[in-house]
Amino acid sequence: MELNLSGKTAVVLASSQGLGFAIAERLVREGANVVISGREEEKLKEKCNRLEAIGTGKAAYQKTDITIPSDIKQLIAFAVETFGTIDLLVNNAGGPPAGAFEELTDEAWQASFELNLLSYVRTIREALPYLKKQGGKILNIASSSIKEPIPGLILSNTFRTGIIGLSKTLASELAPYDILINTIAPGRIATDRVKHLDQVNADKQGLDIETIEKHMKAQIPLKRYGTPEEFANVAAFLLSEANTYITGSAILVDGGMVKAI
Repeated sequence: MELNLSGKTAVVLASSQGLGFAIAERLVREGANVVISGREEEKLKEKCNRLEAIGTGKAAYQKTDITIPSDIKQLIAFAVETFGTIDLLVNNAGGPPAGAFEELTDEAWQASFELNLLSYVRTIREALPYLKKQGGKILNIASSSIKEPIPGLILSNTFRTGIIGLSKTLASELAPYDILINTIAPGRIATDRVKHLDQVNADKQGLDIETIEKHMKAQIPLKRYGTPEEFANVAAFLLSEANTYITGSAILVDGGMVKAI
């Protein structure tokens, strides 16, 4: 299948590691020019060098805190200054902290809103003038909690579902400009975030992390965690020229874990 991503320009949020970096790497391998972003400049520089060494698409980085509106403006301006325009936008953010309802303060709720929903709104707003010129793709990374709430992750359960409402509404509003927008939702993908959540569960239950991982894998029909590369393959398709008629959809990449229809 020809993805026809060569020469496209992509901005990927929170992409110095994990799922964001996996998507950036896949896009560069397909010939896209990619701007990665995150809060740690040294890590960004190292990952940008790795992307450049692939030798197909070009890579650049911009230090960005996506909870700061001016940082988002600077990120989009940097991408346009570096590569001329923006064709693809991948919204991503670190997961909010675990916790039950009665454990969480107003400050925790506000911080998660800023990080996991409002950052997406702001970035789309800044990128739209460029996407509207020639059409493009927006991909919002959420969580399997959009289909089935995850115990102990009420912040994620709340704000990740807000991403679905945003994406579905914008699918209609942006269609006249040939902009497709979708949501991709990871299940148990082998990242530092999932390892952290497994450790949190292990600590709460007084178990070792290996026991928790074994229990979680038993609930997945494929009996294993997914890889960032498997997740990035799906993302690349949704962002590519091979996708011409999927918009407003939410795609689970979870090995069959979610039982909801």
